[in-house]
Amino acid sequence: MSDQSQNKTHPNKSRRSFLSGGVAVAGGVAATALGARAAVAAAPDPLITEIQEWNQVLGDGVDAAPYGVPSEFEADVVRRDVPWLTADPISSINFTPIHQLDGIITPNGLCFERHHGGVAQIDPADHRLMINGLVDNPLVFTMQDLMRFPRENHVYFLECAANSGMEWRGSQLNGCQFTHGMVHNVMYTGIPLKLLLQEAGLKSNAAWLLPEGADASGMTRSVPLDKALDDCLVAFKMNGEALRPEQGYPIRLVVPGWEGNMWIKWLRRIEVGDQPWHHREETSKYTDLLANGKARRFTWAMDVKSVITSPSPQMPITHGRGHTVLTGLAWSGHGRIKRVDVSLDGGRNWQTARIDGPSLSKSLHRFYHEFNWDGSEMYLQSRAIDEFGNVQPTKNELRAARGDNSIYHNNGIQTWQVRTDGETENVEIS
Repeated sequence: MSDQSQNKTHPNKSRRSFLSGGVAVAGGVAATALGARAAVAAAPDPLITEIQEWNQVLGDGVDAAPYGVPSEFEADVVRRDVPWLTADPISSINFTPIHQLDGIITPNGLCFERHHGGVAQIDPADHRLMINGLVDNPLVFTMQDLMRFPRENHVYFLECAANSGMEWRGSQLNGCQFTHGMVHNVMYTGIPLKLLLQEAGLKSNAAWLLPEGADASGMTRSVPLDKALDDCLVAFKMNGEALRPEQGYPIRLVVPGWEGNMWIKWLRRIEVGDQPWHHREETSKYTDLLANGKARRFTWAMDVKSVITSPSPQMPITHGRGHTVLTGLAWSGHGRIKRVDVSLDGGRNWQTARIDGPSLSKSLHRFYHEFNWDGSEMYLQSRAIDEFGNVQPTKNELRAARGDNSIYHNNGIQTWQVRTDGETENVEIS
């Protein structure tokens, strides 16, 4: 019988049955292509075969939200703090929800915060940047002055030196938002710092800079001149829009690849000198206490590091057995990530993950590994290697070298235990 005669024989064939058949075919193709175990629905799904409320009413107009906000169904994708760690929110930390993000760019409203004196609220018309010290011409710039300098755009990660710091003495925080969430990655628009220093003119004995913030804490850090002349920026935008107040509006220092406390926010002054200043934040803090009582200092660069963001304690496996997508982030303060290996059995066997998206120096890299989960217990790990051959160590290797007194610069391999029900925990493997 011809197709035409078949159509005449079944004139009342419904749109619903047609759609349900189409869904079954599409589902079957998808399942076959992915090697998944998902079964094609035996009955029509009314959420696709029936007209829904949102199909029948007009939505909001373009004037409903002058500044766009996420969907109400994404309301749980937010920065979070830890109550026992956040003794005083004026001088504390919250964490980027890296487990709920993808790609390499962090949305501006989700970039973690670390403050030493709260968020300064500054009118850009009243803000000034001074350059003084060992310079030929001490200068004071208005924001209008700064906007006349050549500008550049670069994507860099910013990581707090204490990111993962609570892990030194063992597993304590159950979620990568809390173990690794003091990191974000955005595109900065700013002025190369070397141009501003050239404008002031450097004395022959200039060797160090002391950037100072305009907030109540008067945050300062000593920065070697070589780094300032290499790749530092005075940034005024992130991801195309003005810096958020909590990120240093109207201007901040960008020190690519180096610990976040050196990226002075609300930048108001840069003093040029011939030696480091040894101020509060580089003596009482941001040094690495070793087992013998001595401390490493000026450990600026953030070493090669990675973490699996899903599956993870806040992103358990809920779909059951079958095709599973593992994903995570890798980064290095020395340059690009060359390779990321992943292990499903606690480091006994390793497979090379797929790095996807831009591979930029001193930026986050997104990696994926697709596999069929058979429902057995797993111990997930990732291990990053950068372009200079630096390999991410295990936590035990790190402790053997530095002891367990420090909370700074922990780039050890993280382990997540995935149980047979898909629930995931923060564990360590000896």
